[in-house]
Amino acid sequence: MATTTEVNPLKVLSSIAYQHDVDILSPEFAKIMDEMDPLRHFRERFTYPKNGTLPNTDKKLVDPNEECVYLCGNSLGLKPRTADTYVQQQLDKWAETGVETHFLEPLPASRCDQYGKEEMGRLVGAKPSSVTLMNGLTVNLHLLLMSFYQPTNARYKILLEGHAFPSDRYAMRSQAKLRGFDPDDAVIEVYPRPNEHTIRTEDILKLLEQEGEKIAVVCMSGVQYYTGQKFDMGLITKAAHDKGCFVGWDLAHAVGNVEIRLDDWDVDFACWCTYKYMNSGPGCLGGAYVNSKHNKRNTDHLHGWWSNKETTRFEMRDECDVADGVDSFRLCNPPPILVALAKASLEIFEEAKMENLLKKQFLLTGYLEHLVKTHFSSGQLDAPTATIITPEDTTQRGCQLSFTFSFPLKQIHKEIQKRGVVCDVRLPNAMRITPVPLYNSFRDVYNFIKILQEVFALCKTEGA
Repeated sequence: MATTTEVNPLKVLSSIAYQHDVDILSPEFAKIMDEMDPLRHFRERFTYPKNGTLPNTDKKLVDPNEECVYLCGNSLGLKPRTADTYVQQQLDKWAETGVETHFLEPLPASRCDQYGKEEMGRLVGAKPSSVTLMNGLTVNLHLLLMSFYQPTNARYKILLEGHAFPSDRYAMRSQAKLRGFDPDDAVIEVYPRPNEHTIRTEDILKLLEQEGEKIAVVCMSGVQYYTGQKFDMGLITKAAHDKGCFVGWDLAHAVGNVEIRLDDWDVDFACWCTYKYMNSGPGCLGGAYVNSKHNKRNTDHLHGWWSNKETTRFEMRDECDVADGVDSFRLCNPPPILVALAKASLEIFEEAKMENLLKKQFLLTGYLEHLVKTHFSSGQLDAPTATIITPEDTTQRGCQLSFTFSFPLKQIHKEIQKRGVVCDVRLPNAMRITPVPLYNSFRDVYNFIKILQEVFALCKTEGA
């Protein structure tokens, strides 16, 4: 696949179509793009759902034996095939060795959370010692906030984006309330301007300039779950630091999706789940990061057995011999079965390389954008339309494009599900479509568009 420094994917796609003398809107173009794709073989490393196994397909409209059009990696990534083997290894080891499973390879239970630090550190741009697998996303967010959110009467506010994912909003508000502050006053949310879908960076910076001396913590999403907007994490972190704020990022929709450089950006803390773009399975272990500059920071937070240094943990001391940095936030022993699931995906990322995935993502999501604009932006009064609410600027998005429709969202979602498309909707009115470069193809995108055309024609007929 061609490498490029171009910021407009359509120019690159059009150039490829011209070189091969093929219509960019044709199935032949999708086939050529897939043949050129150096990452195409990674699709075989994942288990694809079949139309016949999905609960919402109409078996009269699809071939039950064909793979579905899976465009929902933003919500749950597909299962790596090696996950079966790695999980079975842990079950077998437990069965065969009992308590000795705590100390035997592969993934000894007593220290399995040390595995994958190198790979995960590369995904988020951090020293391996600064990241760990533990708990779930919101548990980690609370644990980190208990340390970094140290409000005073003068500096007590928390800044996050408007319409943040509910768990983030609930976490921030409950943290403020636990510290004795009114959440309606303490939690500041920055929203898009009227009649706009995404938040302008300049408005975030302006709010930081105005309120920064009252803000204790800035804790936003790296990629906004609803619109798919990627925030300028480096710029926002610097602006917040300039006003004396701590900065944390919820990377749930960013990790494995966009470039992340936590150390370079001097971020204070971050956390993420691993079941979306990282493909570790529903509810799998979350990840956490604490900047190494805070390794000796003396702020009280919750401790457990796993907060103790690994070298002295089994000395069973009365007082915790607290580990440095992020490892001090661990509370209990990690489940090796869940670490095995994370390992299966991390190995694939290591092999594919994030820089290669970003190159493909640029063209794959750009291809989806072009087809949607071409086929569903009609100026005709009675024609169904789709509007992309994700930024056109490729530096402000990852894989995901979010749409609103001129026809009822639930009706469109129901009909494309019948035809083998897996995606999701989020209230009040967005459908999220996510071609993931690890396992999605240009053919997937083309097939989705053909199905959406069919459904739009049906909606138009029924609405006539």
